[in-house]
Amino acid sequence: MLAVTLASMAGGAGGAVVLRHAWADRTRERPVLVAAGWVMLFATVLLGAWSIGPVKGMAVGVAAIGIGALGVVVQGRVRRAARASRDSLAPEPLEGPSRAWRGWMKFLLAGPLGMTAAMGVAFCYAAWAPGDPRTRIIIGGLLMPVAWALAMTWTLADQRLLRALGVLVGTTVAGFALAAMRGLA
Repeated sequence: MLAVTLASMAGGAGGAVVLRHAWADRTRERPVLVAAGWVMLFATVLLGAWSIGPVKGMAVGVAAIGIGALGVVVQGRVRRAARASRDSLAPEPLEGPSRAWRGWMKFLLAGPLGMTAAMGVAFCYAAWAPGDPRTRIIIGGLLMPVAWALAMTWTLADQRLLRALGVLVGTTVAGFALAAMRGLA
């Protein structure tokens, strides 16, 4: 199994290198290299399925491809100094020195309030989604950290604290209210 894992990692790295070369020059298309890269990745998954078994081998193949491709991505990273520009991805870049109270407010918005908003969304899903109640609870539980991560990311990227506060409080109230309405019905 170790040999298949290492071969799958090598196949993933090889496929990633071929696809990287195919997509490096955006001005011209290289369909042969793109097809070769995807065929190499597909063959790597089939190798794992053939040698270990269909379920376990495909899982090992896909995981090893990801590790091998990650190695290719890490080797090609470029470290640049951050530059402030008008084309920044942040909605409204904060100009001027940072303030401690803004940091604490962002912490409180992203942390506890983001978590309660995510809990409201998860409870609402668990209450209103169709299907078996056990399945809804499990999916709601899996949805909660994803929703919390989205809330934290958005809150920390947005410089307008009152807008973030309004959206998170509104999401929290709406989520818990909808979940409670379903519980009363």
